Amino acid sequence: MGLELYLDLLSQPCRALYIFARSNNIPFEFKRVQLAKGQHKTEEFRKVNVLMKVPALKDGSFTLAESIAILLYLVQKFKTPDHWYPADLQKRARVDEYLSWQHINIRAKGSKLFLSKVLLPLITGQPLPPEKLEFATEELNVALKQFEEKFLQDKPFIAGSEVSLADLVALVELMQPVCAGYALFEDRPALAAWRSRVEEAVGKELFLEAHQDIMNVKNLTADQFAPELLENFKQQLLKQN
Repeated sequence: MGLELYLDLLSQPCRALYIFARSNNIPFEFKRVQLAKGQHKTEEFRKVNVLMKVPALKDGSFTLAESIAILLYLVQKFKTPDHWYPADLQKRARVDEYLSWQHINIRAKGSKLFLSKVLLPLITGQPLPPEKLEFATEELNVALKQFEEKFLQDKPFIAGSEVSLADLVALVELMQPVCAGYALFEDRPALAAWRSRVEEAVGKELFLEAHQDIMNVKNLTADQFAPELLENFKQQLLKQN
């Protein structure tokens, strides 16, 4: 059996894996797991990932969870070009540094704004109060400022002159609030130029293809979600907000 990737392209880490595999001509079978329908909660999927989350990888009898671990597995198994995860110790450390930082910063803050602007109003039928939306936006803005000043600086890419896993992971995360209607690249020329370089490096058509579903996320309706999942989402989101 060949490599299987279990993905839902509404998910940022899933998009990163999809783009990485496709841009590096890694052969894989795309196993779509629709989160809205609760397909990640089935016993069938639990055999692939007991954590019941996407993305997940199955390579023969070997299974693997967590997007960063999967990306690193693909880098090493398929010996992808060095720039993705450089052999140079200090360049690799820059990639690792960003991947370690991003979880509770860009990812957490971008996801919170996305959920606040899209999913919470969809589920509750009420928009988030303006002051709470403003707070979520400002939290993301703080992380964006840190990203520019600490990780991007005046370099073309996070690890230097070439695209790496860090850039790909960063950009798919930033697209989440963008697709929710937050124009975060406006008035940030350095960030906008970096975005263009990353898209060019992975292939603009591929990048757009991977983001088609999330770009249309505002067309989602509550009846497209499994009822038990909808209630679970509602309780979690209300606690966070």
